[in-house]
Amino acid sequence: MNPRDCPIGVFLALPDEEPTGRPLAVKDLFDTAGLVTTYGSPLFGDHVPAETAPAVLALEAAGWGVVGKTNLHEFAFGTTSENPHFGAVPNPLAPGRVAGGSSGGNAAALVLGAADLALGTDTGGSIRIPAACCGIVGFKPTYGLVSLEGCFPLASTFDHAGPMARDVATCERALEALTVSFERQAVDSLGDVAVGVAWTDEAAPLVRARVTEAAASFPQRRPVSLSTADDVDPLLMYEVAGVHRELFAENADLYGDDVRGKIERCLEVTEAEAQRATRALAAFREEAEAAMHGLDLLIAPTLAFVAPQVGAGEPGNLRFRRSMVRFTFPFNALGWPTLALPCGAAEDGLPASVQIVGRPRTDALVLAAGRLLESALTGGRATT
Repeated sequence: MNPRDCPIGVFLALPDEEPTGRPLAVKDLFDTAGLVTTYGSPLFGDHVPAETAPAVLALEAAGWGVVGKTNLHEFAFGTTSENPHFGAVPNPLAPGRVAGGSSGGNAAALVLGAADLALGTDTGGSIRIPAACCGIVGFKPTYGLVSLEGCFPLASTFDHAGPMARDVATCERALEALTVSFERQAVDSLGDVAVGVAWTDEAAPLVRARVTEAAASFPQRRPVSLSTADDVDPLLMYEVAGVHRELFAENADLYGDDVRGKIERCLEVTEAEAQRATRALAAFREEAEAAMHGLDLLIAPTLAFVAPQVGAGEPGNLRFRRSMVRFTFPFNALGWPTLALPCGAAEDGLPASVQIVGRPRTDALVLAAGRLLESALTGGRATT
């Protein structure tokens, strides 16, 4: 589909001229020279950067052409991409369901065929949650592997940039362009990889079944126990407050109700609470390393459920937000590379999604295993 024919709420800005190269959608959190970049906020409705973010330039140099800037949850601080200023991102796969957030516009553009690759960000699950809701592939690389220069921050300790696509191989090609240090890894068989399996018993019945079946593709597997890093959240909130403190003080009335309420709660987090969360993060790192002893990768659900109904995450619903990031945020806290991959139909016929997680700098192994699992789940029809 031509980006100009996409439903309202998918793209926020389109180039004047038809781009050359393979079609690339860019989350409207990355600066693009000469093209409006809003960060999902009316405060930047007329903002036209003078320079393009290095990650976008790297993809353009590799033959991709920016077809448009995609809609997102305001300031990337949310999990549904229901933006009160620019419209809710529709879920083309499931009308009436959220597209996920905050990189929801990317996922919608990919499902609609308006782009073959999308560049997103992920602070608590913002690449993987839309991938799960829309039945596509999303990859959060190792922390710091992909440049975030020229990208509006949310929480620097947790922010990642990475690719979204309809298949794993396209994410691999994107990562080759985004970082000179990435080289594909050959894995002959899923039997060569030992995996732990976490959190499946906390998922909805059919999501649990699909993720369990995906895990069964790995002959070497065992269950592992791992917490979900709840005690680390105050550190993220403290960092969000640091980003928005001055801007919010002068423009609180221009924030949407959802994000305004979240910023207000973030501003209440004390330095002492952030320090306790920092210690909790160190303890969680030790816990995760111990859980992974003798294992190559970890398998877990991306979401505990399929794409929620539009409106389920109304402003102030903290329980909803926590349920959306429960299985994704731990790997932002750790900075570990994580792939979200559709793994079959679950409740209401909508896709379940499985995460494949590796230790830092094992991005190539995560993607190689993902490519093999994708092929196994699709009967060998996946792109290689």
